[in-house]
Amino acid sequence: MKMLPRQQPASAPGEGRRFRGPNKAEPWRREKDAAASVIRLPLVADDPGTRRRVELLFGAMWQVKRALQRDARAVVDAYWAGDVRRERDAKAWRAELGLSRTGLEHRAYAHVGRSRWLGDHVSKALAMHQADEVWIGVARHLHPDASGRRAGRPRTGSWWEYTRIPGRARSHTVERKWETFRLHGTLTGHLNAFRHPALPGHITTPAQAAALPPGTSVLAQPRNLPALSRPTGCIPTGAVDDRERARTRVASWFDHTGPLSVVFASGPNSGDGDLVLPVRLPQGAGRWSYLAHYLSDPAGWHKVDLVRRRDATAPGGWTYEAHLMVLTPGYASPATRARRIQAAALGRVGGVDGNVSNLAVVSFPASGDPDHGPVGVDTITLTEAEQHALMVRRRKAKGRQRALDRSRRSANPAQYRPSRRQQQRDERRHTAGLPPRTTATPAGPRRTTTGKPTQPYCRDQLSNSYRTLRARHAMAAAREAEAKHHRAKKTAAALVAVHGPNLTIEDCDIRTGFRLWGRACSATTPGRLITALAAECTATGGRLLRASTFTTALSQHCLCGRRVPKSLRDRVHHCDPAGGGCGLRGDRDPVSAALAAFTTLANPHDPATARLDHARARAAQILFTPGLQEALSESTAPKSAPSGRTRAAARTPETSIPGQRASARRNAGSAPWQPRMRPDPRPSGPRPTPERHDRTPHYPERHHGYGIALRRHGP
Repeated sequence: MKMLPRQQPASAPGEGRRFRGPNKAEPWRREKDAAASVIRLPLVADDPGTRRRVELLFGAMWQVKRALQRDARAVVDAYWAGDVRRERDAKAWRAELGLSRTGLEHRAYAHVGRSRWLGDHVSKALAMHQADEVWIGVARHLHPDASGRRAGRPRTGSWWEYTRIPGRARSHTVERKWETFRLHGTLTGHLNAFRHPALPGHITTPAQAAALPPGTSVLAQPRNLPALSRPTGCIPTGAVDDRERARTRVASWFDHTGPLSVVFASGPNSGDGDLVLPVRLPQGAGRWSYLAHYLSDPAGWHKVDLVRRRDATAPGGWTYEAHLMVLTPGYASPATRARRIQAAALGRVGGVDGNVSNLAVVSFPASGDPDHGPVGVDTITLTEAEQHALMVRRRKAKGRQRALDRSRRSANPAQYRPSRRQQQRDERRHTAGLPPRTTATPAGPRRTTTGKPTQPYCRDQLSNSYRTLRARHAMAAAREAEAKHHRAKKTAAALVAVHGPNLTIEDCDIRTGFRLWGRACSATTPGRLITALAAECTATGGRLLRASTFTTALSQHCLCGRRVPKSLRDRVHHCDPAGGGCGLRGDRDPVSAALAAFTTLANPHDPATARLDHARARAAQILFTPGLQEALSESTAPKSAPSGRTRAAARTPETSIPGQRASARRNAGSAPWQPRMRPDPRPSGPRPTPERHDRTPHYPERHHGYGIALRRHGP
């Protein structure tokens, strides 16, 4: 039967090319406050061909991002240079320059279209979402935030910083439509394909596997997971044609119900077929409740981002992960849910004071009645064992950095000058009539021209040992950051379980502390602790309120309402009775935290509306006099921590326990070491003679985590 050509509707003269009109149906939008969470799925790229394709994909996307960043930088410079046009109509000037999200997307399409090799690896959908990522930074530079601050001028990042390729969300209105990276398969199919031989036969569903006791092996995945092939054959659609014959369609990846795999269709010009990356799941039963929460319902899967992470032990130096966004709240274990329900019913209000070296939390019963519970005081510090462990880790990191510098100098000797000692040696040999000695590793500064390196660092020759050591250094930094994040979450959960989810803290800029005491802040991580505490309060049903320091001045007041001025170096609060005070004496930080518990805010979203309720604070001081005075007066005598190259610093504390991650102890009469504060005001006159050893305090940490020293009084 001959098919007649389909007639096209006639277009009006001069109308040109016709385009499809806008969608008449209401588009699907994710609600602003809708719950969403992310699960990380390790991918297997052991096959050399597959790994090569993934590396080429990251390289191509990095080229696209770098080109977009350069374009955005040039357009932003032109926008700020046009003063007259910008003052006349800034919006029209941006539209003319193409300085918008749509403009960057069209630039990305143009880069992919002009390049032949990019079409083998990159699709237009990936380029569009990469342009959206670049536009976020440009928008933060063009438009100020609520505080009136703008981000810096857009810059071009480095290759090593490019670790994530954003994917496109699936369609929630059209079935079987999911561009870029797609996750196919089911959790049940993964269990059936790689079930452990010792797993009982009646365990056939993820829910049954999650109910097994911890330590039971559920999966037995091989070391090299095989790459799956696309389903073949015909699938009945359930409909019939005019002759009552069942209609079928060609099978696709959406019909795959076996093991989980991430699939990418490659670029439009690629002839290599689909890129298939198998997913490796945890094999023990202890993690299957977590997996079932995210992977049991494929309808909630939203988008997949492809992420790489430095790993010196992996082939190629990188490991790959799929970050799957799921339209469901994050997972919480039954023990976590029970703890949060119990914490929400405590009926307590508290205050938090974040310092460079510790975090103090003080809480009272919300009713103000001592019969409903005593006052609770906790101080989070680093133990001596943790300080020693952190010093060891920093020494190792410094050794790696020195090894990297030696390796770079040895591979590029022409780019460095000899040191003064090497020059003096050459002069002595020249005077003695000896031939000059060849310097394999120059120890002097970099050769420069007009203040800039003669050869850019990116053009240096790097050895394989340098690349391996650099990857190990990056892995150590990533492990340290993950350990800090985990420690902050555990500490926040423990504090909220004791003091409740209704807490108040001073609204301080942590960046000021990092500018003055960056080494100390990087060890105690007060910003991470406060952020984790705010998230835990919200998850428990409360909130961490922020009070302005200008309207409250918590550190300059006493519970009795009297103002007690203190400089930053004064770490002890003393309301002198000789001057009409109440005689309260205690640590400065817990006293400020106790005052924060009696701060009220007219607008919870505006820290400037905070006011200190002196009447309630004085009433609590009278009612809780015995316990409050005892709790706040503990540990008022600071002690020094060993530092430098002394024997005390090199000696391992006797309290160090191998494998210990946290410790709780009562420090009666002694406080953890406090950092040396800058005196106020700075003394004038000549500076003292520098000493041989550096007295800058060290804040050590454990190799596998952080220790927590709790000075607790109360519940």
